[in-house]
Amino acid sequence: MPRTFEVPRQRAEVWIVDVATGASRLVLTARDRLVEAPSWTPDGRWLVVNGDGRLFRVPAALGGGTDADLVEIDLGGLPPVNNDHVLAPDGRTAYVSCEDGHLYAVPLDAACDRSGVPRRVSEDRGEDFAHYLHGVSPDGATLAYVGMRRLPDGVRTDIHLVPVEGGDVVALTDDEHADDGCEFSADGAWVWFSSEREADVPGHAQLFRVPAAGGTPECMTHGERVDWFPHPAPDGRVAYVSFPPGTLGHPADVDVLVRLREVDGTVRDLAAVHGGQGTMNVPSWSPDGSHLAYVAYPVEA
Repeated sequence: MPRTFEVPRQRAEVWIVDVATGASRLVLTARDRLVEAPSWTPDGRWLVVNGDGRLFRVPAALGGGTDADLVEIDLGGLPPVNNDHVLAPDGRTAYVSCEDGHLYAVPLDAACDRSGVPRRVSEDRGEDFAHYLHGVSPDGATLAYVGMRRLPDGVRTDIHLVPVEGGDVVALTDDEHADDGCEFSADGAWVWFSSEREADVPGHAQLFRVPAAGGTPECMTHGERVDWFPHPAPDGRVAYVSFPPGTLGHPADVDVLVRLREVDGTVRDLAAVHGGQGTMNVPSWSPDGSHLAYVAYPVEA
């Protein structure tokens, strides 16, 4: 079900941070609707966010906006969407994962309004299997998603690729390890993701990458914090959300860091926010790789 505020006097703040200077700018404050997972249109004009099982757009240049500035994107009667959406590299299609467990393609026009009929991309794999979308390849041909299989004693998650037109699915991971948050590198050669596959204790996710053509996953962060949702930049840097040590999963309403992994492997902090789930779940880089969008969920005293 779509998320709602669970804490009295809480709000959702959409921010944009300049990765060179570290300066952040408040775009919008939403008090009536919990918005999350900001992404950019390829022309840099709009941010697209999730909220109430729907998608909305807001001008990226906006400052001090409110709920009234959120413009709904017509999804053509789809079931409620979760907080994982991606936009095609040309901006003409939004891909969403819905609460029915499937992936859909929704044609868009230049203003992010619907201009065609939604199309289901994923195939039925049984009622115990759900698709959670996270990435699209730079050429726009392939989606990366997490396949979650419900088992009698829990769930199993693996990283999959599927053509945007539908067709044969490729499993990049196929094991008992908890994997999530998969996204393509800018050159399309790698798929980055979060995983507990090298953890000594449950929940200790780090960032990994695996060749998009298939191969052995490689651990890319090695720290005491819990790292989620890697977002590769056009120049090879990777932004992600870092949770406190000992965090299980990627919960909401905790103090997290928005971090940047440089190409040489060094890490620096871009922002400290009260958030977590919803802060930066989907590709969040501006088209030129100079800014990131994220959401904070502060609570008024």
